[in-house]
Amino acid sequence: MMDFAHWLPIIWGVILIAAISIYVVLDGFDLGIGMLFALERDRTRRDVMVSTIAPVWDGNETWMVLGGAVLYGVFPGAYATLLPAFYLPIIVMLASLIFRGVAFEFRVMTRGTVRERHWDFGFMAGSALAAFCQGTILGGVIQGVSVTDGAFSGSAFDWMTPFGILCGLSVMCGYALLGATWLVWRTTGQLEAACRHWAARLAVGLFAGIVAVSLWTPFLHEPYLHRWTDWPDILLVAPVPLLLVALGALMASALRKGHSRVPFLCALGWFFLCLTGLGITIWPYAVPPSLTLWDVSSPPSSQFFQLVGTAIMLPIILTYTIYSYRVFRGKVSETDGYH
Repeated sequence: MMDFAHWLPIIWGVILIAAISIYVVLDGFDLGIGMLFALERDRTRRDVMVSTIAPVWDGNETWMVLGGAVLYGVFPGAYATLLPAFYLPIIVMLASLIFRGVAFEFRVMTRGTVRERHWDFGFMAGSALAAFCQGTILGGVIQGVSVTDGAFSGSAFDWMTPFGILCGLSVMCGYALLGATWLVWRTTGQLEAACRHWAARLAVGLFAGIVAVSLWTPFLHEPYLHRWTDWPDILLVAPVPLLLVALGALMASALRKGHSRVPFLCALGWFFLCLTGLGITIWPYAVPPSLTLWDVSSPPSSQFFQLVGTAIMLPIILTYTIYSYRVFRGKVSETDGYH
């Protein structure tokens, strides 16, 4: 029983990372599409961009809710420590997501009027601000949270640092790349050609952001540096940059040769590798650099009870998510529409 109790926080850590990863994948590209409104000014092509995500976008936040529920129910110590540290960016992010959702629907109701442009700007601004806040929260977690006697003891603006801003801008660039490559896959004609052009430049920007964050991170805390430089830990980290470069080369080749699906899969691969590298770097901390998974977890009996419910619900959520994307698969043109 003690061995299983020891493994429970690890199992839940994997579930939490999986929920966050799926959210990043699913909501990342539609936040990216919102930001790409800044580059695409044609109203008809904007409608096509929205039509590629309209049937599925509002189910993506399910994974954010799951991640929050896991943090609250299984890692209450982390929940109680991290939320006070990031109250401001979390509130701004949630407000941005709400306003973005309102703008998403209202732009349809005001189609053909001056107000449509206002809601288009709201959709773009809400997407950009939500993406930036998510990046700064990530950066704040990586750089560490001030903890005294198991409670947050820092400032409400500890997350607003150069490193946090770099992470915020990198996530914005990454989401925009996901959006561009998604549109390469799902659209045709002039819009697809424009998205290939945007994707090539966004990939360069994201790669530069990944390099900058990767070079900065090991020097934030001594355990991070040891994980990146000591033997045999370096064996876990070394494949990540090599695979990043390989996927980047494949993405560039696929964009030049006219492939539709490969660039999006390569962009997803970049995000997966970044999250993998992050997990390897901060392991086993739930609240870097002081609280581990075991320090902040709930009693084993509570974790096991929640694991049973999750084992039932998670396949259901995965099934309807996969089914919805399968139903609305394929290219979208100007003659198609969801609303």
